[in-house]
Amino acid sequence: MGYWDLEEGKDCVEKTWITTKLGTVIGLVGSAYHIVAFQPETAVEALARAANGTVTMASMGAIFGLATCLSAQVRDAPDSPTNYFIGGCASGVFLGARTHSALTGTTACLGLGVVAMLTKVGKMEGWRITGPPRL
Repeated sequence: MGYWDLEEGKDCVEKTWITTKLGTVIGLVGSAYHIVAFQPETAVEALARAANGTVTMASMGAIFGLATCLSAQVRDAPDSPTNYFIGGCASGVFLGARTHSALTGTTACLGLGVVAMLTKVGKMEGWRITGPPRL
């Protein structure tokens, strides 16, 4: 079962698990590109960089999934795009804390929150990025 197949505000553990797995995959791919682009001097340094990037992205995925689901439960508005903004913002705040930068946290909060909210709105309204146009 996919993320969008689960009911909003329910199955928080399952939704969080899905977003954590997605964050892990994105972190692994990003770490691989980073290691190729900026060659480490030792294998230990490469492993440390890969672990650092992967764990950060997996954590952001988990925070997004949990914050979005809990927000839907607490606010009693399961289909609200605001829940996705809250989840994206929470992930951005974590990134700011991870980098020890308030500016990074603020911009990541706003950026990730808006992207997540627009993703939910697009899903609700049937927006499509690819495919033939509807006539």
